[in-house]
Amino acid sequence: MTGVGLFLTAAGVGLAVAAPVGPMGMLCIRRTLAEGPRAGLAIGFGIACGDALYGLVAALGMVSVSQFMLAYDRPLHLVAGLFLLYLGVRTFMQKPATDAAATNGAATGTVRTYASALLLTLTNPQTIIMFAALFATLAPRGAFSTGIALTTVSGVFSGSIAWWCFLVTVVSGARHALGAKLRHLIDRVAGLALAAFGAAEIRRAI
Repeated sequence: MTGVGLFLTAAGVGLAVAAPVGPMGMLCIRRTLAEGPRAGLAIGFGIACGDALYGLVAALGMVSVSQFMLAYDRPLHLVAGLFLLYLGVRTFMQKPATDAAATNGAATGTVRTYASALLLTLTNPQTIIMFAALFATLAPRGAFSTGIALTTVSGVFSGSIAWWCFLVTVVSGARHALGAKLRHLIDRVAGLALAAFGAAEIRRAI
């Protein structure tokens, strides 16, 4: 497989992994609706960077790092679950904000939003296993190298961020057409969904 072919295949895998709607998808949609595209893109970049970091660990064979993360699988799931539960309750209880206030909040909290998304992504050590299997499938036998690893990781990152950009664009286009009451209702539903995802992570950790 050529470098371009490997990149495109990895990008397709990154897109397929990112597309299913889970807790991070719900969080991205909710923050885009509430605060605008900047907040949604910050979530997307955080997720894509987390996937890329885990992919790099798996690709370069950093066994000690991956073993450490997998050894603390349950505590990490507990942290992620508690954080999602907190976000869910906060989202459910939050009062609807005006568009101006939401825009100001997004402008001042972009870095924090990115960091929280990155942290949530990194608390899922199972991603290492997924990328290790991916690289074992995509990499040519006997020819695995740092260049191949970086090509694969960059492809996965590109596919993942392409999905998040598409999602934010679609949600942003519908944002102003929904109205404040409907957006507040979506906030409530998103809050319940995030809390449910958090409870599932906590149960997984116990």
